[in-house]
Amino acid sequence: MPEVVLPRWAGVLAAAAGLTVAGLAAVPASASSHAVASGPVAAPRFVGTHHVARLPSGFTQVCPQPSSPGVMQCSIVVHSAAPSALTASRPASGTLSPGQLRAAYGLSSAANASNQGTVAIVDAYHDWHAAGDLATYRSYYGLPACKMSTTCLRVVNQKGTTAWFPKGNSGWAEEESLDLDMVSAICPRCKILLVEANNTSAGALSTAEDTAVRLGAKFVSNSWGGSEFSTQTSYDSHFNHPGVAITVSAGDSGYGASWPAVSPYVTSVGGTTLWMKGKTRTQEKVWSQDALDGTGSGCSVLEAQQSWQSAYSSGCTQRIDNDVAADADPRTGPAVYDSYPPSGQGLPKGWQQLGGTSVSSPIIAAVYALANPGGKPATASLPAQFPYQATSGLRDITIGSNGGCGSYLCTAATGYDGPTGLGVPSGVNAFR
Repeated sequence: MPEVVLPRWAGVLAAAAGLTVAGLAAVPASASSHAVASGPVAAPRFVGTHHVARLPSGFTQVCPQPSSPGVMQCSIVVHSAAPSALTASRPASGTLSPGQLRAAYGLSSAANASNQGTVAIVDAYHDWHAAGDLATYRSYYGLPACKMSTTCLRVVNQKGTTAWFPKGNSGWAEEESLDLDMVSAICPRCKILLVEANNTSAGALSTAEDTAVRLGAKFVSNSWGGSEFSTQTSYDSHFNHPGVAITVSAGDSGYGASWPAVSPYVTSVGGTTLWMKGKTRTQEKVWSQDALDGTGSGCSVLEAQQSWQSAYSSGCTQRIDNDVAADADPRTGPAVYDSYPPSGQGLPKGWQQLGGTSVSSPIIAAVYALANPGGKPATASLPAQFPYQATSGLRDITIGSNGGCGSYLCTAATGYDGPTGLGVPSGVNAFR
């Protein structure tokens, strides 16, 4: 069996858990926390990478780093110390518009098609400004209105009702604004379903995931994740919805796998730095923060490698993230409108320039929607496989790195690599 390339932090974490690095690599990928022979169920623990992103001055992670296994973090990075890139009254020069994003990924024609489906967004906590903020974004860019009164926009709690909503949270409200705006940018004729989990636990968010599918969404975006933890496979069934395209952000802490991006049932989405001149793409590379952290990627400790990814297993015999990628760099990121009362992080109220793989996940979910007119992929299909089966529709990213692992798991290469997977969209052919 080829050697599993583990992140550089794995040995320290393994020692803390009483394991060897070899023992971590040898954990059966198919093992689930449901398969307990006897005795009490052990508390979940981190297994693999768990570290805080090392962002350069001027960049802030909007959601706090989880300190407990099984707690999730939204994947937004804000360019917080660049007055030229942030303004509360209107999008600043240099922020990417919907038209630029569609042009960059060859989606302009597909976005005009009719009979497009519903994209669901799963997040935590309630944003009571969501509908109004979305209206501001869409109106500014000339996109069709998407109102709750016309059923274009629907906001529900994790049980799928509107009888009550969870408490508010400024960081996750910003996440919801970003997700709503990015789906709108790529698929302006899609309906949107926002499902708000009670909290950031894997259990609450998994319940919201099932609700999104139960309410009819065939495309679901998840811009959140966390370090791998010992009982994560017991939650994977909540992402096992044949015929539904589920995308997950790879995280913003650089090299190191995260869950649920490594779940076998999802499309894991990495991040790039995208430069545009007008509506012309000039360059695109792996997103990293000045040689520090950036897009997540890596080799899972617990999740089995899937047959459709086996051709890329020379450095990892488990599930690898990522599968594909899209723009995530806050320095070249999109404009987003969020009026939720600012937190103590000094973030503005109004227009912002945001990044993180929270940008790339809803972009890819919306691309899946464009690629499958009529509202759904084939029944019983696994859309995560589609890019691996495609013969066109992806542009290879061959520049950049998000860490020092010494292999394709953290460094861009011709063909498949960890940070950007098979590449970024070039039209919709790879997603149908």
